[in-house]
Amino acid sequence: MKDKFYQYIQNLQDRITSKLEGIDGEVKFQQDIWKRPEGGGGRTRVIENGKVFEKGGVNISGVHGKLPKSMQTYFKVGDADFFACGLSLVLHPKNPMVPTVHANWRYFEMYNKQGEIIDSWFGGGQDLTPYYLFEEDAMHFHQTCKTACDKHNPEFYPNYKARCDDYFYNAHRHEGRGIGGLFFDYCKASENMTMENWYDFVTEVGDSFLEAYVPIVEKRKALKYNDAHRNWQEIRRGRYVEFNLVHDKGTLFGLKTNGRIESILMSLPPHVQWVYDHQPEAGSEEEKLITVLKTPKNWV
Repeated sequence: MKDKFYQYIQNLQDRITSKLEGIDGEVKFQQDIWKRPEGGGGRTRVIENGKVFEKGGVNISGVHGKLPKSMQTYFKVGDADFFACGLSLVLHPKNPMVPTVHANWRYFEMYNKQGEIIDSWFGGGQDLTPYYLFEEDAMHFHQTCKTACDKHNPEFYPNYKARCDDYFYNAHRHEGRGIGGLFFDYCKASENMTMENWYDFVTEVGDSFLEAYVPIVEKRKALKYNDAHRNWQEIRRGRYVEFNLVHDKGTLFGLKTNGRIESILMSLPPHVQWVYDHQPEAGSEEEKLITVLKTPKNWV
């Protein structure tokens, strides 16, 4: 399973980066192949200062070795070996009318001293963070997520949509990071779902990503914007950074397992503002966004 899924994410990375380069039309992804001293490595691809994408990363990794003490405590296990692989992407467009997007699809195995698998699971999802809310974009993104889920189980979309709203939440701000999408974790073999079934589901979601995001970028990338729009985008990006550094489990896992710091922090946008006690104007488009972030909507 680990070889099969790693092959899948290598191919998916190629498909996604190729499509995004075509959309940007000005810059290409820089590739960085790296090795982890404790075992494994990855292929980082970063795009910067493009016509459409100000900064973005589409990274894959496959790492293995001894489970660090901090993670043994987290998983409530003793000495164990692990293997983890996944594709993680974040795209920060230049135009404030185009939303930031994040996605991740991953697979994890844990082994006993004899090298036998004692636990394995899939996780992942995809979510949208707009700066200006176009409701038809939110509906399109969520409908694409729902269509992918419904092919496998009609309960998946409502469950994983709710989990996404719960997970990508800045509790210290009492607001969501964005308008959500899907979030699932610890997808393990059960009576109803084999690991092959989970593989089929996770790859279905992965395959739906470009369909969910690209039409929104194409529709919004040429819209006019001014300095006020850009300031708002940078203030909201600050909230994105807060979530990733305070709450995000993936970031914390990477830091605690001696992950590659450049890959972990590639999710951070290049230009950000923290303005003291900033409040959007009553009745403005900015306030409209905040209202939705405080009370998640059902988009489909």
